[in-house]
Amino acid sequence: MIYWVILNKLNRNGELSRAQRLLSLMEMLRSYHFPVQGKVLAQKMNISLRTLYRDIATLQEQGAIIEGEPGIGYVLRPGFVLPPLMFTQNEIEALALGANWVAKRADPQLRESANSVVSKIAAVIPTELKQLLENNSLLIGPAATAIQPVIDIQSIRQAIRTRLKVTFVYLDLKGNESERTIWPFALGYFENISIVIGWCELREAFRHFRSDRIISLKVEKQCYPRSRQSLLKEWRELEKITG
Repeated sequence: MIYWVILNKLNRNGELSRAQRLLSLMEMLRSYHFPVQGKVLAQKMNISLRTLYRDIATLQEQGAIIEGEPGIGYVLRPGFVLPPLMFTQNEIEALALGANWVAKRADPQLRESANSVVSKIAAVIPTELKQLLENNSLLIGPAATAIQPVIDIQSIRQAIRTRLKVTFVYLDLKGNESERTIWPFALGYFENISIVIGWCELREAFRHFRSDRIISLKVEKQCYPRSRQSLLKEWRELEKITG
């Protein structure tokens, strides 16, 4: 609540950049579990010591429990909670760009969710950031013609979340059909196709399946024996995927 008081007050006075600086200072103080000198904070924030002292005083006036004094160091005491939604201009642009990509290229359920999350964010951020979100100048180019899967992709996502096995009939590039039971743990979205990634019980190895080549799908009631996180970690290591 204190954050919103600070932000709204400064926004009315045309000082949105200062509000963002105060929020950044709060986040930085939260990252330290011991007193940190003002000169260190000022250097990281790229501001003068005088400005830092003034910002700390402003936060203290609004209720933040920041203990310390010039020359010794400052520490933020526990109990002061950041609001769940607070973004910089760059973060807003990144969110808008990502949501636009999903809205143009993902399956219908995710497209709807992408539009929904943008609306929810727009409802709780300051007016200037809302305008940036709604009039974002970072654009997504036209998508290639997507190859639509026969199955319901949402059921795959749900199986991944709940760690359930799935059984399906798969049509390979040569037109051969085979029945597979896999432990799905990831779903990859590309320009015009999506790929289901899982541990294949038939091959006893990781396999990738194009969703548009899955003819029929059944989500089993049985959970697979390993965690999704461990499967994903092992797969990433085998594929030499970092970051």
